[in-house]
Amino acid sequence: MKIFTAKQIRSWDQFTISREPVSSIQLMERASMAVAHWISEHCKNHKKLAVFCGNGNNGGDGLAVARILYLKGFDVDVFVEDPKGKFSEDASVNLKRLRDMSGISVRKFNQSENYNFDDKTLIIDALFGTGLSRPLGDEYTILVEQLNAKKTIRISIDVPSGLSADEMPEENNVILKADYTLTFQSWKRAFLHPEAGKYTGKVEVLDLDLSKIYSENTETAYFVTDDVLIESVFKPRAEFSHKGSYGKAAIAGGSYGKIGAAVLATKSALKTGAGLTFALAPDCGYQILQTSCPEAMFIKGGEEFITNFEIEKDCTCGIGPGLGTHPETGKNLLGFLKNCTQPLILDADALNLISKDSKNLKWIPKKSIITPHPREFERLFGSTSNSFKRLELAREKAKELDIYIVLKDHHTQVVTPQGNVFYNITGNSGLAKGGSGDILTGILTSLLAQGYSQEETCILGVWLHGKAADLAAEKYSKESMLPGDVVNELGNVFLLLENKL
Repeated sequence: MKIFTAKQIRSWDQFTISREPVSSIQLMERASMAVAHWISEHCKNHKKLAVFCGNGNNGGDGLAVARILYLKGFDVDVFVEDPKGKFSEDASVNLKRLRDMSGISVRKFNQSENYNFDDKTLIIDALFGTGLSRPLGDEYTILVEQLNAKKTIRISIDVPSGLSADEMPEENNVILKADYTLTFQSWKRAFLHPEAGKYTGKVEVLDLDLSKIYSENTETAYFVTDDVLIESVFKPRAEFSHKGSYGKAAIAGGSYGKIGAAVLATKSALKTGAGLTFALAPDCGYQILQTSCPEAMFIKGGEEFITNFEIEKDCTCGIGPGLGTHPETGKNLLGFLKNCTQPLILDADALNLISKDSKNLKWIPKKSIITPHPREFERLFGSTSNSFKRLELAREKAKELDIYIVLKDHHTQVVTPQGNVFYNITGNSGLAKGGSGDILTGILTSLLAQGYSQEETCILGVWLHGKAADLAAEKYSKESMLPGDVVNELGNVFLLLENKL
């Protein structure tokens, strides 16, 4: 799914209006029907609505939603700045339609101070949409602060009021904190970054059937990894194949006390389907790896830490899980990289060793995949003021070094050398545990070994990792799920893929 800016989305609306037999007010009705349908289907225990509407088209959506849900049997109260004030043309139409109906009161914002917000009340936020490009004014700031203090569910239409669709909020900005955001047609970039995403709650994308011609022909560098994309990337196993058909994956990792990381990476490589899997680790991990991963072949790389990175040339390597940062390991890793011409996966301590000197970045083989979390990224490339700017720096470095960067976060971003960004929306906070990144390294190594391109490897691998975590969370909870549980769910994810999700 492509991600468009607020400006592009407005152009998309206008393009649809100009090419199809639909007017702007009809398109507003289409959007409002979609919102009303979602609320009526998902909020059956709530029959009381307090709808807060601005004077623009987002407010017009709210006014139409109020009317539609009233007709569906909801008890509806509408709040506006001034019922006699100036509204946008389409919002004015919906305000008139509302006034023509009996049973819905239209009140001023300040009357909400004495309103009874009980636990069955839904607050509908239709104050400002994607067009807002400035902080809220004083009156709206007071109102939003009051609504944020209410102990009831808040649903924002399109974007939470006060939040820009395309930029990070300033630290002191007042923004409505939604439990759900019902956005139109596509994700907004801001929703996918932690500084702004914390205001959206759960995001639901409502399809308004806007022009497909516009979306196909309009360029963007930003995408969301959705089911359609995954179906196009995934390659089912051929019936007439053998272990040689699916490559050789080698996991180089582990050190005294950190063999578990190598175990998790090796298990996930095996579970993801590599034809042959090797574990290059120090001798202190021999019994652990051979016992826990008997399907993998062991290669001795040292005694208590790896000092020898000799791996067969036809192997795809994933280096880093539990590697440690011993000087001898660092020296030999850099020596290996200087002579390596094949793309590989670098994670964890491999990145920490490289980051000790910025000159080491040039030794990362072209087309390789690196998987830093934010702190590792900072050690490699420097600090930034927010995650938007960190991503833009990642785009610069991916192009400069000709590598793929998997920037791990709540919505992990895959950054290509061409500057394209794919946001992943599978996964959950249960992955916030040591060992989760090691699993991803094993998955990526296995997919690359099987012949997926680097871009396909990153997109599919990150999605698989997150989807397995979602299944694990359903079984064990986000608190109690373990990285090993995520590995064990990979098989169920492949079953979903084989059954077309």
